[in-house]
Amino acid sequence: MGMLDRFTDIIKANVNDLLDRAEDPSKMVDQYLRDLTESLAEVKQETAGVMAEEARTERQVKENEADISKYDGLARAALEAGNEDDARTFLAKKQQLVTKGEGLRAAAEAAHENATKMREMHDKLVGDIEQLKSRREAIKAKVAVAKTQDKVNKMSSAGDRAAGAMSAFDRMEAKADEMLDRSNAMSELSSEPADAAAELEKKYADSASTAAVDAELARLKEEMGL
Repeated sequence: MGMLDRFTDIIKANVNDLLDRAEDPSKMVDQYLRDLTESLAEVKQETAGVMAEEARTERQVKENEADISKYDGLARAALEAGNEDDARTFLAKKQQLVTKGEGLRAAAEAAHENATKMREMHDKLVGDIEQLKSRREAIKAKVAVAKTQDKVNKMSSAGDRAAGAMSAFDRMEAKADEMLDRSNAMSELSSEPADAAAELEKKYADSASTAAVDAELARLKEEMGL
C-alpha cells in the first residue's frame, strides 16, 4: 500500500537534518509539526475508509451465512413435505452460497488486516506528534535562552544592565510557561476518550446473537427428531 509507505517515511524523517539546515530551529520544529498534523488528517480519512470497507465485508459475510441457513431450512421443509426435487434445488442454491461465502470471508479477513494496520499507523502518528510537541517546547526554550545569552554576552557588566537581563529572563520564562500550559491544554482537549459504552454494546449484541443461534439450532433438532 503506497500510502502506508509514504506516511511511514514521514514518521521516520530525520528531524536533526532539518534543524541543521535551519537558521531558527524553533521555526523549523513548528513547520515540521504542521506537516505532521496535515498528514494525520489524511491518515484519519484513509483509516475511516478502510474501516468502512472492513464493516461492509463483515456485513456481506453475515448476510451470506443467513442465506445459507435459509436455504438449508427450505431444503429440510421440502424433504419433510416429500418433495425431494425441491429439496435438491434448495441445496444446490445453498452450495452456491457456501462457495460464495469462502470468497467473502477471504475479503473480510484482508479488509480486517488493512484496517488494523491503518489504526496502528493512526495511533502511532498521534503518539509521535504528542512526543514532538513536548520536545518542541524544550527546543524553543533552548533557542530562547541561547538568543538571550548572546545579548547578555554583548552587554556591559553594569548592575543596571544585569538587572535588565534578569528581568528579560523572567518574562521569557513566564511566556514559556504560558506557551507550555496552552500546549498541554490543547493536547488534553484534542484527546479522544474511549467509548466504553459502545464496546459493551457490541459485547452484549454478540452474546445475544450467539444465544439466538443456539436456541434455533436446538429447536430445529427437536422438530426433526435429532
